[in-house]
Amino acid sequence: MARVGTLISITRQLGNVATVKIATWNVNSLRARADRVEAWLDRSDVDVLAIQETKCKDDNFPWDMFEKSGYEVAHFGVSQWNGVAIASRVGLTDVERTFPGQPVFGKDTDPVQEARAIGATCGGVRVWSLYVPNGRALGDPHMAYKIEWLELLRKHAVGLLESDPSAQVALTGDWNIAPRDEDVWDIDLFLNNGYTHVSPPERAAFHAFEDSGFSDVVRPHTPGPGVYTYWDYKQLSFPKRMGMRIDFVLASPALAERVNGASIDREERKGKGASDHAPVIVELA
Repeated sequence: MARVGTLISITRQLGNVATVKIATWNVNSLRARADRVEAWLDRSDVDVLAIQETKCKDDNFPWDMFEKSGYEVAHFGVSQWNGVAIASRVGLTDVERTFPGQPVFGKDTDPVQEARAIGATCGGVRVWSLYVPNGRALGDPHMAYKIEWLELLRKHAVGLLESDPSAQVALTGDWNIAPRDEDVWDIDLFLNNGYTHVSPPERAAFHAFEDSGFSDVVRPHTPGPGVYTYWDYKQLSFPKRMGMRIDFVLASPALAERVNGASIDREERKGKGASDHAPVIVELA
């Protein structure tokens, strides 16, 4: 579902601003963090925000909050789990809830189409807000679902570039993969215990996007090691710097050429009521 508020400024278009900011943020329950999200939007001045884990249905989504702040917003949520949205003040058109061919979980028993992907065109950029399945465990059916989900997303993204090599596409969100050893606080702990997020199949699925022409446009501006986007609430993970880099913006070649800056807002992870993820911001010329 998408709504346009009466306070939206239709004059703020892509060509009228020197720099456009696109951000992605797993908020881990939008209703629980509505005040923080509203304050962050005002403080960060982003033009497009891709949101994951809204944990809302459309009928209890905080539409008015975004509209009051000057954003059009589209949301896809079917239960108290998952949920994705895109808020934009540079236009929001051609909304898709799920990408073409998106697989369902439990297709042989009780198929469920989870609310994990929503796409929209914002100021000429095709933005996807993605909440990639976690996988749960290496031998779990959810892991096979995760790998299939990523491969079918990749095929859709490749199809966009085959149709138009100059297409500006941003695949943003919580990928639930740490593609490099430096993207977790202790790689030996992960490998020795057979943890998810760092397994060869997961990493291969992520790198397949890079092999297909998409690039991580945040890492060059926020090099590691020790640079993360997620810290568990348990075991004082944040103050102990026990984090993971699992939130990314993968850009098509044409869009990547426009990136002139990127950042991870680690400060937003601090304080009472914070999400366990930090916002990730990309600046476009």
